[in-house]
Amino acid sequence: MLHLRLIVPADRTEEVVRTIESTVGTAHLAVLSGAARNPVGDLVLCDVAREAGDELIAELRAIGLDRDGSIAVDHIDLSISKRADKAEAEAPGEGADAVLWESLTDATHEESTLSITYVAFLAVATMLAACGVMLDNAVLIVGAMAVGPEFGPLAGISTALVRRAPRLVGRSLLALVVGFASAMLLTAGFGWLMEVLGLFDKSMIEAPRPNTAFIFRPDWMSFVVAFLAGIAGTLSLTSAKSGALIGVAISVTTVPAAANAAMAFSYQDYGQTWGSSWQLLANLAGIVLSGTLTLLAQKALWASQRKRQLP
Repeated sequence: MLHLRLIVPADRTEEVVRTIESTVGTAHLAVLSGAARNPVGDLVLCDVAREAGDELIAELRAIGLDRDGSIAVDHIDLSISKRADKAEAEAPGEGADAVLWESLTDATHEESTLSITYVAFLAVATMLAACGVMLDNAVLIVGAMAVGPEFGPLAGISTALVRRAPRLVGRSLLALVVGFASAMLLTAGFGWLMEVLGLFDKSMIEAPRPNTAFIFRPDWMSFVVAFLAGIAGTLSLTSAKSGALIGVAISVTTVPAAANAAMAFSYQDYGQTWGSSWQLLANLAGIVLSGTLTLLAQKALWASQRKRQLP
């Protein structure tokens, strides 16, 4: 269930209440007249089944409540109520299959913001991966994958393509390009410092490296793995099962490929640089493609379910 907290101009309260009451899957409607002070208005509270939430939010936005008042949405972890059970039973579709597009857009917008924290996480992850490729240590590679925050902008691109939001596409691309460029530049500087300290040398990048050589030797399996990871990551976002993102993070080689490209370039090994760059691009393309296709499939499936179940 979702809990909606609405601030409504007093002259619009009846319209909002009618909208809520006419939406299948709502319960626990309460109106507190004159309770809101900024903006001034009434406070309207209600619960709605997750599978009906996107429709209700869209209708509230259509009547301008996001402009003239406020719409706040919280997820209810536990609701002990027969009315809530009845609302969920009446709402068409399954809650696990429902996509809250407003929530998804907001989440990907935040995750695709180019910020100091985002660049810092990406740079640290790339430096960890650099240690992994130089030492041929798969454990460090996995750790670096888990730290990297690059899935947020990739999900942002997929969401923006499906919702036709060019500004979000530009925002996400900016975060990816600037983030990876900054991380690779900082990693090259980190590699120089490690060489000065005697911890890195050219022989390490030229070694056979059986545990990490796959990073600069992309093949079709690289794309396939990224494609599957993109599906899993998108499903985890839309179903609010964020724990699955850890599995996505350690299944793609975006950050290790960027790290290997930076280290190989600093040692003039352009063959590895080129191979790592292709690995990076293959992973990015696979995730964006699968994420977009997954969202389109979910959108079509949900529309089909609602069409069958609504009277």
